[in-house]
Amino acid sequence: MGMGASRSSRRASWSSCCLGTVAVLAGVLSAAGARAEEARLRLSDVIAEARGHNPGLAAAQARARAAAAVPRRVVALDDPVLSYEAWNAPESLRLDEADNNIFRLSQKVPFPGKRALAGEVAARDAEMMAKDARGTELDVIAGITKAYYDLWRVHRLIAIYAREKDLVQRVAHIAEQKYATSEVSQSDVLRAQVELTHLVNRLHTETLAIRGAEAELRGMLSRPGTDSFQVPEDPLPPALPLTLEAASNVAIDERPELASQRAAVAREEAAVRLSERARLPDFEFSVGRFENAQGRDGFGAMASVTLPIAQPGKYDAGVSEAQARLSAQKAELRRAEDRIRREVAQAFVRAETALSQYELLTTTHVPQAEQALSVTESGYQTGAVDFLSLIDSLRQIEMVHTDHIEAQVEFERAYADLERAVGRELPRLDTNRGNTNQRRGSERHG
Repeated sequence: MGMGASRSSRRASWSSCCLGTVAVLAGVLSAAGARAEEARLRLSDVIAEARGHNPGLAAAQARARAAAAVPRRVVALDDPVLSYEAWNAPESLRLDEADNNIFRLSQKVPFPGKRALAGEVAARDAEMMAKDARGTELDVIAGITKAYYDLWRVHRLIAIYAREKDLVQRVAHIAEQKYATSEVSQSDVLRAQVELTHLVNRLHTETLAIRGAEAELRGMLSRPGTDSFQVPEDPLPPALPLTLEAASNVAIDERPELASQRAAVAREEAAVRLSERARLPDFEFSVGRFENAQGRDGFGAMASVTLPIAQPGKYDAGVSEAQARLSAQKAELRRAEDRIRREVAQAFVRAETALSQYELLTTTHVPQAEQALSVTESGYQTGAVDFLSLIDSLRQIEMVHTDHIEAQVEFERAYADLERAVGRELPRLDTNRGNTNQRRGSERHG
Protein backbone atom coordinates (compact mmCIF):
# COMPACT_ATOMS: atom_id res chain seq x y z
CA MET A 1 0.00 0.00 0.00
CA GLY A 2 2.84 2.41 0.89
CA MET A 3 4.60 1.91 -2.46
CA GLY A 4 1.32 2.33 -4.37
CA ALA A 5 0.52 5.55 -2.53
CA SER A 6 4.04 6.84 -3.19
CA ARG A 7 3.78 6.09 -6.91
CA SER A 8 0.35 7.76 -7.07
CA SER A 9 1.78 10.81 -5.33
CA ARG A 10 4.66 11.03 -7.78
CA ARG A 11 2.27 10.68 -10.74
CA ALA A 12 0.15 13.51 -9.34
CA SER A 13 3.28 15.62 -8.90
CA TRP A 14 4.45 15.05 -12.47
CA SER A 15 0.96 15.68 -13.81
CA SER A 16 0.95 19.02 -11.99
CA CYS A 17 4.37 19.80 -13.48
CA CYS A 18 3.08 18.98 -16.97
CA LEU A 19 0.07 21.24 -16.51
CA GLY A 20 2.29 24.04 -15.19
CA THR A 21 4.67 23.77 -18.13
CA VAL A 22 1.83 23.73 -20.61
CA ALA A 23 0.30 26.77 -18.91
CA VAL A 24 3.58 28.66 -19.29
CA LEU A 25 3.77 27.69 -22.95
CA ALA A 26 0.20 28.77 -23.53
CA GLY A 27 0.97 32.15 -21.98
CA VAL A 28 4.05 32.61 -24.15
CA LEU A 29 2.19 31.67 -27.32
CA SER A 30 -1.00 33.62 -26.68
CA ALA A 31 0.58 36.95 -27.68
CA ALA A 32 2.07 35.41 -30.84
CA GLY A 33 -1.27 33.88 -31.70
CA ALA A 34 -3.05 37.19 -31.28
CA ARG A 35 -0.48 38.93 -33.50
CA ALA A 36 -0.91 36.29 -36.18
CA GLU A 37 -4.61 37.16 -36.42
CA GLU A 38 -3.79 40.75 -37.36
CA ALA A 39 -3.40 42.05 -40.90
CA ARG A 40 -0.11 41.00 -42.47
CA LEU A 41 2.80 43.35 -43.10
CA ARG A 42 3.51 43.78 -46.82
CA LEU A 43 7.03 44.16 -48.15
CA SER A 44 5.89 46.70 -50.77
CA ASP A 45 4.42 48.91 -48.03
CA VAL A 46 7.62 48.78 -46.00
CA ILE A 47 9.75 49.68 -49.03
CA ALA A 48 7.42 52.56 -49.89
CA GLU A 49 7.80 53.88 -46.35
CA ALA A 50 11.59 53.56 -46.57
CA ARG A 51 11.63 55.51 -49.83
CA GLY A 52 9.84 58.35 -48.10
CA HIS A 53 11.58 58.36 -44.71
CA ASN A 54 15.07 56.82 -44.88
CA PRO A 55 17.51 59.69 -44.08
CA GLY A 56 20.40 58.22 -46.04
CA LEU A 57 18.28 58.03 -49.17
CA ALA A 58 16.92 61.53 -48.58
CA ALA A 59 20.48 62.89 -48.29
CA ALA A 60 21.59 61.16 -51.51
CA GLN A 61 18.58 62.50 -53.40
CA ALA A 62 19.23 66.03 -52.08
CA ARG A 63 22.85 65.81 -53.26
CA ALA A 64 21.61 64.75 -56.69
CA ARG A 65 19.24 67.74 -56.85
CA ALA A 66 22.08 70.05 -55.83
CA ALA A 67 24.31 68.68 -58.59
CA ALA A 68 21.50 68.99 -61.14
CA ALA A 69 21.40 72.74 -60.52
CA VAL A 70 25.10 73.27 -61.26
CA PRO A 71 25.08 73.12 -65.11
CA ARG A 72 22.83 76.18 -65.39
CA ARG A 73 25.28 78.11 -63.24
CA VAL A 74 28.51 77.14 -64.98
CA VAL A 75 27.25 77.88 -68.51
CA ALA A 76 26.28 81.41 -67.53
CA LEU A 77 28.58 84.34 -68.24
CA ASP A 78 30.33 86.07 -65.38
CA ASP A 79 28.38 88.94 -63.91
CA PRO A 80 28.95 92.22 -65.78
CA VAL A 81 30.93 94.83 -63.87
CA LEU A 82 29.74 98.42 -63.46
CA SER A 83 32.52 100.78 -62.33
CA TYR A 84 32.98 104.48 -61.65
CA GLU A 85 36.24 106.45 -61.85
CA ALA A 86 37.01 110.02 -60.93
CA TRP A 87 40.26 111.60 -62.20
CA ASN A 88 41.99 114.73 -60.95
CA ALA A 89 39.33 115.61 -58.39
CA PRO A 90 39.98 118.72 -56.25
CA GLU A 91 41.13 118.46 -52.64
CA SER A 92 37.59 119.28 -51.57
CA LEU A 93 36.61 115.92 -53.13
CA ARG A 94 33.86 117.56 -55.12
CA LEU A 95 33.42 114.93 -57.82
CA ASP A 96 31.41 117.26 -60.02
CA GLU A 97 34.58 119.36 -60.37
CA ALA A 98 36.84 116.40 -61.28
CA ASP A 99 38.45 116.62 -64.69
CA ASN A 100 37.10 113.24 -65.66
CA ASN A 101 34.15 111.16 -64.37
CA ILE A 102 33.99 107.80 -66.06
CA PHE A 103 31.13 105.33 -65.87
CA ARG A 104 32.14 101.96 -67.33
CA LEU A 105 30.27 98.67 -67.96
CA SER A 106 32.41 95.62 -68.75
CA GLN A 107 31.77 91.96 -69.55
CA LYS A 108 34.16 89.01 -69.72
CA VAL A 109 33.40 86.52 -72.51
CA PRO A 110 35.15 83.12 -72.72
CA PHE A 111 36.15 81.76 -76.12
CA PRO A 112 33.12 80.19 -77.84
CA GLY A 113 32.62 76.55 -76.78
CA LYS A 114 34.26 76.80 -73.36
CA ARG A 115 31.02 77.43 -71.47
CA ALA A 116 29.26 74.60 -73.30
CA LEU A 117 32.03 72.17 -72.39
CA ALA A 118 32.01 73.34 -68.77
CA GLY A 119 28.25 72.75 -68.76
CA GLU A 120 28.75 69.25 -70.15
CA VAL A 121 31.26 68.45 -67.40
CA ALA A 122 28.79 69.67 -64.78
CA ALA A 123 25.93 67.74 -66.40
CA ARG A 124 27.97 64.54 -66.23
CA ASP A 125 28.68 65.26 -62.56
CA ALA A 126 24.95 65.62 -61.99
CA GLU A 127 24.29 62.36 -63.82
CA MET A 128 26.83 60.62 -61.58
CA MET A 129 25.15 61.96 -58.46
CA ALA A 130 21.73 60.83 -59.72
CA LYS A 131 23.07 57.32 -60.31
CA ASP A 132 24.68 57.33 -56.88
CA ALA A 133 21.32 58.23 -55.38
CA ARG A 134 19.73 55.32 -57.24
CA GLY A 135 22.46 53.06 -55.85
CA THR A 136 21.67 54.28 -52.35
CA GLU A 137 17.99 53.52 -52.98
CA LEU A 138 18.89 49.97 -54.03
CA ASP A 139 21.00 49.59 -50.88
CA VAL A 140 18.07 50.67 -48.74
CA ILE A 141 15.66 48.33 -50.54
CA ALA A 142 18.02 45.37 -50.17
CA GLY A 143 18.55 46.12 -46.48
CA ILE A 144 14.81 46.53 -45.88
CA THR A 145 14.05 43.28 -47.71
CA LYS A 146 16.54 41.30 -45.64
CA ALA A 147 15.34 42.84 -42.38
CA TYR A 148 11.75 42.07 -43.41
CA TYR A 149 12.50 38.39 -43.96
CA ASP A 150 14.53 38.21 -40.77
CA LEU A 151 11.38 39.30 -38.95
CA TRP A 152 9.35 36.76 -40.92
CA ARG A 153 11.85 34.05 -39.95
CA VAL A 154 11.38 34.72 -36.23
CA HIS A 155 7.60 34.48 -36.51
CA ARG A 156 7.86 31.23 -38.49
CA LEU A 157 10.22 29.71 -35.94
CA ILE A 158 7.76 30.56 -33.18
CA ALA A 159 5.06 28.75 -35.16
CA ILE A 160 7.33 25.72 -35.56
CA TYR A 161 8.11 25.61 -31.86
CA ALA A 162 4.39 25.97 -31.08
CA ARG A 163 3.66 22.90 -33.20
CA GLU A 164 6.56 21.10 -31.58
CA LYS A 165 5.10 21.98 -28.21
CA ASP A 166 1.84 20.29 -29.15
CA LEU A 167 3.72 17.18 -30.26
CA VAL A 168 5.80 17.00 -27.09
CA GLN A 169 2.72 17.61 -24.98
CA ARG A 170 1.01 14.69 -26.71
CA VAL A 171 4.02 12.47 -26.21
CA ALA A 172 4.23 13.48 -22.55
CA HIS A 173 0.59 12.47 -22.10
CA ILE A 174 1.31 9.07 -23.64
CA ALA A 175 4.34 8.64 -21.35
CA GLU A 176 2.24 9.52 -18.29
CA GLN A 177 -0.40 6.99 -19.24
CA LYS A 178 2.20 4.26 -19.74
CA TYR A 179 3.91 5.22 -16.48
CA ALA A 180 0.57 5.01 -14.66
CA THR A 181 0.21 1.41 -15.82
CA SER A 182 3.88 0.63 -15.01
CA GLU A 183 4.67 0.00 -18.69
CA VAL A 184 7.57 2.50 -18.66
CA SER A 185 9.83 4.00 -16.04
CA GLN A 186 9.64 7.47 -14.57
CA SER A 187 12.57 8.55 -16.77
CA ASP A 188 10.28 8.73 -19.81
CA VAL A 189 8.12 11.31 -18.06
CA LEU A 190 11.21 13.23 -16.98
CA ARG A 191 12.58 13.31 -20.51
CA ALA A 192 9.27 14.63 -21.81
CA GLN A 193 9.43 17.43 -19.24
CA VAL A 194 12.96 18.27 -20.31
CA GLU A 195 11.79 18.60 -23.91
CA LEU A 196 8.94 20.87 -22.84
CA THR A 197 11.34 23.05 -20.87
CA HIS A 198 13.62 23.21 -23.89
CA LEU A 199 10.73 24.50 -26.00
CA VAL A 200 9.77 27.07 -23.35
CA ASN A 201 13.31 28.46 -23.56
CA ARG A 202 13.30 28.48 -27.35
CA LEU A 203 9.93 30.24 -27.49
CA HIS A 204 11.06 32.85 -25.00
CA THR A 205 14.28 33.44 -26.93
CA GLU A 206 12.49 33.83 -30.26
CA THR A 207 9.91 36.14 -28.69
CA LEU A 208 12.78 38.41 -27.62
CA ALA A 209 14.31 38.05 -31.10
CA ILE A 210 11.16 39.67 -32.54
CA ARG A 211 12.08 42.87 -30.76
CA GLY A 212 15.58 42.80 -32.17
CA ALA A 213 14.35 42.20 -35.73
CA GLU A 214 11.78 44.97 -35.38
CA ALA A 215 14.45 47.35 -34.07
CA GLU A 216 16.54 46.72 -37.20
CA LEU A 217 13.57 47.35 -39.47
CA ARG A 218 12.48 50.40 -37.49
CA GLY A 219 15.95 51.92 -37.74
CA MET A 220 16.03 51.59 -41.54
CA LEU A 221 12.60 53.21 -41.73
CA SER A 222 13.65 56.01 -39.35
CA ARG A 223 10.49 55.23 -37.42
CA PRO A 224 10.60 56.40 -33.79
CA GLY A 225 8.93 54.61 -30.90
CA THR A 226 8.62 50.96 -30.02
CA ASP A 227 5.34 49.98 -31.68
CA SER A 228 5.31 46.41 -32.94
CA PHE A 229 5.07 45.48 -36.60
CA GLN A 230 2.44 43.20 -38.03
CA VAL A 231 3.41 39.66 -38.99
CA PRO A 232 5.09 39.74 -42.43
CA GLU A 233 3.44 38.05 -45.39
CA ASP A 234 4.80 34.69 -46.50
CA PRO A 235 7.24 34.95 -49.41
CA LEU A 236 6.61 33.44 -52.81
CA PRO A 237 7.98 29.93 -53.36
CA PRO A 238 11.71 30.24 -54.09
CA ALA A 239 12.51 30.35 -57.81
CA LEU A 240 15.24 31.76 -60.03
CA PRO A 241 13.63 33.37 -63.10
CA LEU A 242 16.85 33.78 -65.10
CA THR A 243 20.26 32.27 -65.68
CA LEU A 244 23.57 33.58 -64.37
CA GLU A 245 24.52 34.81 -67.84
CA ALA A 246 21.23 36.67 -68.19
CA ALA A 247 21.62 38.18 -64.71
CA SER A 248 25.12 39.40 -65.60
CA ASN A 249 23.83 40.99 -68.80
CA VAL A 250 21.05 42.74 -66.89
CA ALA A 251 23.60 44.05 -64.40
CA ILE A 252 25.83 45.50 -67.15
CA ASP A 253 22.80 47.34 -68.55
CA GLU A 254 20.99 48.34 -65.34
CA ARG A 255 23.50 48.71 -62.51
CA PRO A 256 23.56 52.40 -61.48
CA GLU A 257 27.19 52.21 -60.40
CA LEU A 258 28.17 51.26 -63.95
CA ALA A 259 26.02 54.05 -65.36
CA SER A 260 27.78 56.41 -62.97
CA GLN A 261 31.19 55.18 -64.15
CA ARG A 262 30.17 55.63 -67.79
CA ALA A 263 29.05 59.17 -66.98
CA ALA A 264 32.41 59.73 -65.29
CA VAL A 265 34.22 58.60 -68.47
CA ALA A 266 32.08 61.00 -70.52
CA ARG A 267 32.86 63.73 -68.00
CA GLU A 268 36.62 63.19 -68.37
CA GLU A 269 36.30 63.16 -72.17
CA ALA A 270 34.58 66.54 -71.99
CA ALA A 271 37.26 67.69 -69.55
CA VAL A 272 39.96 66.74 -72.10
CA ARG A 273 38.23 68.82 -74.79
CA LEU A 274 37.85 71.69 -72.33
CA SER A 275 41.57 71.54 -71.44
CA GLU A 276 42.47 71.68 -75.13
CA ARG A 277 40.16 74.66 -75.66
CA ALA A 278 41.81 76.41 -72.71
CA ARG A 279 44.65 77.26 -75.09
CA LEU A 280 42.28 79.65 -76.87
CA PRO A 281 42.00 83.25 -75.63
CA ASP A 282 39.19 84.80 -73.59
CA PHE A 283 37.87 88.29 -74.12
CA GLU A 284 36.64 91.30 -72.20
CA PHE A 285 34.56 94.12 -73.63
CA SER A 286 33.59 97.38 -72.00
CA VAL A 287 31.81 100.63 -72.82
CA GLY A 288 32.19 103.87 -70.89
CA ARG A 289 30.60 107.28 -70.46
CA PHE A 290 32.92 110.25 -69.83
CA GLU A 291 31.67 113.30 -67.90
CA ASN A 292 34.39 116.00 -68.06
CA ALA A 293 34.48 119.22 -66.08
CA GLN A 294 36.56 121.16 -68.67
CA GLY A 295 36.39 119.27 -71.94
CA ARG A 296 33.52 117.80 -73.85
CA ASP A 297 31.69 114.69 -72.67
CA GLY A 298 31.71 111.52 -74.68
CA PHE A 299 31.71 107.72 -74.88
CA GLY A 300 34.46 105.12 -75.04
CA ALA A 301 34.84 101.41 -75.74
CA MET A 302 37.54 98.86 -75.01
CA ALA A 303 38.26 95.26 -76.00
CA SER A 304 40.93 93.06 -74.41
CA VAL A 305 42.11 89.53 -75.00
CA THR A 306 44.16 87.05 -72.96
CA LEU A 307 47.35 85.60 -74.46
CA PRO A 308 47.55 81.87 -73.57
CA ILE A 309 50.39 81.56 -76.10
CA ALA A 310 52.61 83.31 -73.57
CA GLN A 311 52.60 80.21 -71.29
CA PRO A 312 52.03 77.15 -73.49
CA GLY A 313 53.54 74.77 -70.95
CA LYS A 314 50.76 75.47 -68.48
CA TYR A 315 48.10 74.41 -70.95
CA ASP A 316 50.07 71.40 -72.17
CA ALA A 317 50.23 70.21 -68.56
CA GLY A 318 46.47 70.71 -68.22
CA VAL A 319 45.82 68.56 -71.30
CA SER A 320 48.18 65.85 -70.02
CA GLU A 321 46.43 65.86 -66.65
CA ALA A 322 42.99 65.56 -68.26
CA GLN A 323 44.11 62.71 -70.51
CA ALA A 324 45.59 60.84 -67.55
CA ARG A 325 42.35 61.26 -65.61
CA LEU A 326 40.44 59.90 -68.58
CA SER A 327 42.67 56.81 -68.75
CA ALA A 328 42.25 56.25 -65.03
CA GLN A 329 38.47 56.54 -65.28
CA LYS A 330 38.31 54.02 -68.12
CA ALA A 331 40.29 51.61 -65.96
CA GLU A 332 37.86 52.25 -63.09
CA LEU A 333 34.98 51.40 -65.42
CA ARG A 334 36.55 48.06 -66.33
CA ARG A 335 37.22 47.34 -62.65
CA ALA A 336 33.60 48.15 -61.79
CA GLU A 337 32.37 45.78 -64.49
CA ASP A 338 34.56 42.99 -63.12
CA ARG A 339 33.39 43.65 -59.55
CA ILE A 340 29.74 43.68 -60.54
CA ARG A 341 30.03 40.42 -62.47
CA ARG A 342 31.62 38.89 -59.38
CA GLU A 343 28.87 40.21 -57.10
CA VAL A 344 26.17 38.86 -59.43
CA ALA A 345 27.84 35.44 -59.58
CA GLN A 346 28.25 35.24 -55.81
CA ALA A 347 24.64 36.25 -55.10
CA PHE A 348 23.37 33.88 -57.79
CA VAL A 349 25.31 30.93 -56.37
CA ARG A 350 23.99 31.70 -52.88
CA ALA A 351 20.43 31.83 -54.17
CA GLU A 352 20.90 28.67 -56.21
CA THR A 353 22.34 26.82 -53.20
CA ALA A 354 19.50 27.93 -50.92
CA LEU A 355 16.95 27.00 -53.59
CA SER A 356 18.44 23.52 -53.92
CA GLN A 357 18.40 23.04 -50.17
CA TYR A 358 14.82 24.31 -49.91
CA GLU A 359 13.60 21.94 -52.63
CA LEU A 360 15.43 18.98 -51.07
CA LEU A 361 13.89 19.68 -47.68
CA THR A 362 10.44 20.22 -49.19
CA THR A 363 10.36 17.07 -51.29
CA THR A 364 12.43 14.66 -49.18
CA HIS A 365 13.56 15.55 -45.67
CA VAL A 366 10.35 17.04 -44.28
CA PRO A 367 8.04 14.25 -45.55
CA GLN A 368 10.48 11.59 -44.37
CA ALA A 369 10.80 13.16 -40.93
CA GLU A 370 7.02 13.42 -40.59
CA GLN A 371 6.61 9.79 -41.59
CA ALA A 372 9.36 8.70 -39.20
CA LEU A 373 7.65 10.51 -36.32
CA SER A 374 4.31 8.89 -37.07
CA VAL A 375 5.85 5.39 -37.16
CA THR A 376 7.95 6.00 -34.04
CA GLU A 377 5.00 7.35 -32.06
CA SER A 378 2.90 4.32 -32.96
CA GLY A 379 5.78 2.04 -32.06
CA TYR A 380 6.18 3.69 -28.67
CA GLN A 381 2.50 3.24 -27.90
CA THR A 382 2.77 -0.48 -28.63
CA GLY A 383 6.09 -0.85 -26.82
CA ALA A 384 8.10 -1.66 -29.94
CA VAL A 385 10.15 1.56 -29.71
CA ASP A 386 11.77 3.13 -26.65
CA PHE A 387 11.24 6.73 -25.56
CA LEU A 388 14.69 7.89 -26.66
CA SER A 389 13.88 6.95 -30.25
CA LEU A 390 10.65 8.94 -30.02
CA ILE A 391 12.45 11.97 -28.62
CA ASP A 392 15.02 11.68 -31.41
CA SER A 393 12.20 11.73 -33.98
CA LEU A 394 10.72 14.82 -32.33
CA ARG A 395 14.08 16.60 -32.46
CA GLN A 396 14.52 15.57 -36.09
CA ILE A 397 11.14 17.08 -36.94
CA GLU A 398 12.14 20.34 -35.28
CA MET A 399 15.48 20.39 -37.08
CA VAL A 400 14.13 19.75 -40.60
CA HIS A 401 11.39 22.35 -40.22
CA THR A 402 13.79 25.00 -38.91
CA ASP A 403 16.24 24.10 -41.70
CA HIS A 404 13.36 24.49 -44.14
CA ILE A 405 12.64 28.00 -42.86
CA GLU A 406 16.33 28.93 -42.76
CA ALA A 407 16.75 27.79 -46.38
CA GLN A 408 13.78 29.90 -47.48
CA VAL A 409 15.05 32.96 -45.61
CA GLU A 410 18.56 32.48 -46.97
CA PHE A 411 17.10 32.34 -50.48
CA GLU A 412 15.21 35.61 -49.92
CA ARG A 413 18.33 37.29 -48.55
CA ALA A 414 20.42 36.02 -51.46
CA TYR A 415 17.71 37.07 -53.93
CA ALA A 416 17.69 40.56 -52.41
CA ASP A 417 21.47 40.70 -52.89
CA LEU A 418 21.04 39.42 -56.46
CA GLU A 419 18.53 42.17 -57.24
CA ARG A 420 20.95 44.68 -55.73
CA ALA A 421 23.76 43.24 -57.81
CA VAL A 422 21.83 43.47 -61.11
CA GLY A 423 20.46 46.92 -60.28
CA ARG A 424 16.71 46.34 -60.42
CA GLU A 425 13.88 44.12 -59.24
CA LEU A 426 13.66 40.67 -60.79
CA PRO A 427 9.99 39.61 -60.96
CA ARG A 428 9.35 36.03 -59.90
CA LEU A 429 6.79 33.52 -61.13
CA ASP A 430 4.12 32.79 -58.54
CA THR A 431 3.81 29.03 -58.99
CA ASN A 432 0.61 28.99 -56.94
CA ARG A 433 -1.14 31.41 -59.31
CA GLY A 434 0.83 30.95 -62.50
CA ASN A 435 1.58 34.63 -63.03
CA THR A 436 4.52 36.93 -62.63
CA ASN A 437 4.62 38.75 -59.32
CA GLN A 438 6.46 41.97 -58.62
CA ARG A 439 6.90 42.24 -54.88
CA ARG A 440 7.71 45.94 -54.86
CA GLY A 441 5.25 47.32 -57.33
CA SER A 442 5.55 48.13 -61.01
CA GLU A 443 7.75 51.20 -60.87
CA ARG A 444 11.15 51.20 -62.54
CA HIS A 445 14.04 53.54 -61.98
CA GLY A 446 16.73 54.33 -64.46
